[in-house]
Amino acid sequence: MEHRDDINNNNCIEGDIEHDGDAWGMAFERRSSHTSSLSERENGDFREPLLKSRSRINTTSQIAIVGAKVYPIESLDYEIIENELIKEDWRSRKRVEIFQYIFLKWTLCLLIGLFTGLVGIFNNLAVENIAGFKLLLTSNLMLKDKYFQAFATFAGLNMILAACAAVLCAFVAPAAAGSGIPEVKAYLNGIDAHSILAPSTLFVKIFGSIFGVAAGFFVGKEGPMVHTGACIANLLGQGGSRKYHLTWKWLRYFKNDRDRRDLITCGAAAGVAAAFRAPVGGVLFALEEAASWWRSALLWRTFFTTAVVAVVLRSLIQFCRSGNCGLFGQGGLIMFDVNSAVPTYNIPDLLAVVFIGVFGGVFGSLYNYLVDKVLRTYSIINERGRGFKLLLVITISLLTSCCAYGLPWLSHCIPCPLGLEAEECPTEGRSGNYKNFQCQPGHYNDLASLFLNTNEDAIRNLLSSENKNEFHIPTLFIFFAAIYLLGIITYGIAVPSGLFIPVILAGATYGRLVGKLLGAFSNLDVGLFALLGAASFLGGTMRMTVSICVILLELTNDLLMLPLVMLVLLISKSVADNFNKGVYDQIVEMKGLPFMDAHAPPYMRHLVAGDVCSGPLIMFSGVEKVGTIFQALKVTRHNGFPVINERDAPELCGLVLRSHLLVLLKGKKFKKNKELFGSEFLRMFHAFDFAKAGSGKGLKVEDLDLSDEEMEMYVDLHPITNTSPYTVVETMSLAKAAVLFRELGLRHLCVVPKTSGRPPIVGILTRHDFMPEHVLGLYPEFNRHK
Repeated sequence: MEHRDDINNNNCIEGDIEHDGDAWGMAFERRSSHTSSLSERENGDFREPLLKSRSRINTTSQIAIVGAKVYPIESLDYEIIENELIKEDWRSRKRVEIFQYIFLKWTLCLLIGLFTGLVGIFNNLAVENIAGFKLLLTSNLMLKDKYFQAFATFAGLNMILAACAAVLCAFVAPAAAGSGIPEVKAYLNGIDAHSILAPSTLFVKIFGSIFGVAAGFFVGKEGPMVHTGACIANLLGQGGSRKYHLTWKWLRYFKNDRDRRDLITCGAAAGVAAAFRAPVGGVLFALEEAASWWRSALLWRTFFTTAVVAVVLRSLIQFCRSGNCGLFGQGGLIMFDVNSAVPTYNIPDLLAVVFIGVFGGVFGSLYNYLVDKVLRTYSIINERGRGFKLLLVITISLLTSCCAYGLPWLSHCIPCPLGLEAEECPTEGRSGNYKNFQCQPGHYNDLASLFLNTNEDAIRNLLSSENKNEFHIPTLFIFFAAIYLLGIITYGIAVPSGLFIPVILAGATYGRLVGKLLGAFSNLDVGLFALLGAASFLGGTMRMTVSICVILLELTNDLLMLPLVMLVLLISKSVADNFNKGVYDQIVEMKGLPFMDAHAPPYMRHLVAGDVCSGPLIMFSGVEKVGTIFQALKVTRHNGFPVINERDAPELCGLVLRSHLLVLLKGKKFKKNKELFGSEFLRMFHAFDFAKAGSGKGLKVEDLDLSDEEMEMYVDLHPITNTSPYTVVETMSLAKAAVLFRELGLRHLCVVPKTSGRPPIVGILTRHDFMPEHVLGLYPEFNRHK
């Protein structure tokens, strides 16, 4: 192809270039042959020449937005490392140690399920009691005709709770803002960003979510629960936190990204199970939306984890039913049996379902579009500092309070339905469907019954079929418009906020509205229409089908609705896919996280692996000078280096990781002569010495203290070199290489020459080399083919 560089002359390579965005401090070039060692350069040291014209430095997609700031991105090592040290460790493990490893895996799944279930119960009880106290106080003041004082109390308490959530997010853990599902999804794809799973993030996610939801924001605690479950799994998997003096040495077996990934997948599934009390839905959510890599053993462990969550929730809910849990002991987790209607439907009903699915897809895609615009606007505000974050949260809180308290005044008072006892309608002093608001005795305000309730109670009211005329058409129009817009402008402020609940609320209102309008032509109950509307909105925004279907059925305990829910989800997703991506995919892209999709873009079929390698080439000999390694680590941010054996003909020995080199140099087991260590190395180090540290605790070049004499000594790299790295030939299509890279969960993919008589390695592909901004930056002519 005319645009392609001459592959035979392409000596490009990079390790994983994750750094602070300052590019590279120096560029390197070999003095003689491409396969010569760094130690054979002029004066045995580095120099700073100009790059060759064909050497490309990839500076794209190496930073991303976390909170409101930009941080460097780290890729994760999901590949199984096979070097002499680890192989010896495998061979030396006794049967009891293997059993201990397997037992600990299941024990950790048990602990993840237990702690996530406890956090889920704690979140719900806290929200229900705080919000219940606030609403009860407001209601009591209104019963005394103190309307202005009631509004001041309502708005003031909301503002205080919102400010508490914002202060936690702005000052303690900015990464806790938002849903957290995009960050978990990115981590399971192989991306590690700053503090996304840190203990401080876990703390703020729990308490910030409680304050945010109790403050009356139209946000959910379901997305944050997924993030919370992942944080709990990460904390347990990495052996605790040294910073907070919580460490468990017996968890050293799991100090690698591969095992942590499996545990975090279990944590994400447990979060959904705890949020919706939907254990099977949690497993399917992890499979369909969160995880990029799956295997049958992981299915068993996630199922076990969510089963533990279900048992914990069930046990504690039974305890709360005795009235020991405060104002609303049976609150947010209980959505079962909200609709007792038996669905009977015919052809006109199916047409109505298709209508709901089509317009649910349209509204869902519009929701995603507006959320994207709002997030980009808020990012500009949040960049200005913590004070602006807090001001934005307080502003949205005040607007929400004005809508929740002011809009019900537009609604007329409705007489209580016949057959209800006086204590059921109007509702006074507790949660319920019929809020008195400003009405005279024996009447209720239907709009207040939606606004002045917790989000879960509002959903329960909308899905109810006990009173078909409970909500009038103007009420549903007003509430739909308000919740649709408030849900959009609330997501993106500095509080932990989920999208599930506002989307379900808007969708259920839309569905019930359609049911009211089509009541004369349909056999379906308005509560069933509300369920279908919620499904259509979820399918239109989040683009999930199987997991959403099962979650909704587990929520409502209505298996007879399965065919209609499946139909509406398929239609809404198909319609929305014509307009934009799912909301979580949009947020991942907007944050700049280098996510690898399951399918490569079509233009990658016109390129080969050798076309996109970045340069320049840095590699080591099997036995290398300490000073050469130290200098390479000091002036580059590469995370993988090829190791070359220089015999009669140079050959690729394998790949050595930066983290392993740092441990090796820190141990100072050097020799004065250039010779192999042999079995002596296995007595100097143990495999656990090279295990990955927890977040932010790994060695850095600044931790090394080497004398001039040690710099002139040699170290054998063979024992820590991965001798079986994944390799592809340089002529493999880039699309094929991208799919291989993602499916295997790689960090480095070596590109080798097709013909003999050339250097043994052409380059290394990393995640950043597959990103569109890098590929289309090299070949802009493909922009029109996107």
